[in-house]
Amino acid sequence: MPAYAIAHLQDATPHLDIAEYLERITATLEPYDGRFLVHATPPEVREGDWPGNVVLIGFPGIVEARAWWESSAYQEIAPLRSRHISGDIILVAGVAEGYDPTRLATTIREAAAAR
Repeated sequence: MPAYAIAHLQDATPHLDIAEYLERITATLEPYDGRFLVHATPPEVREGDWPGNVVLIGFPGIVEARAWWESSAYQEIAPLRSRHISGDIILVAGVAEGYDPTRLATTIREAAAAR
């Protein structure tokens, strides 16, 4: 099942460190079959508030996503970004092929009825 690294980045300040980070990040993703799906794209906000940009990196699974994040290659370049861009970054597992949200609805209905 796929997994994703999702970043909500704000307050990016142009800096040479960021350019170096961008030049080096792809090499950190390759061993884990990671690839950019969305990169520094401003979202179309439909509800709420979302200042900043979105980065979405896809991986074959959560194991690969965690291994990339914890890799020495990525940890070596992460400060190049974090010193100049604030934001939140999460790793999240995707849903399996054929996922059906109505199953969750059934669980919620049963829990609500038991209250």
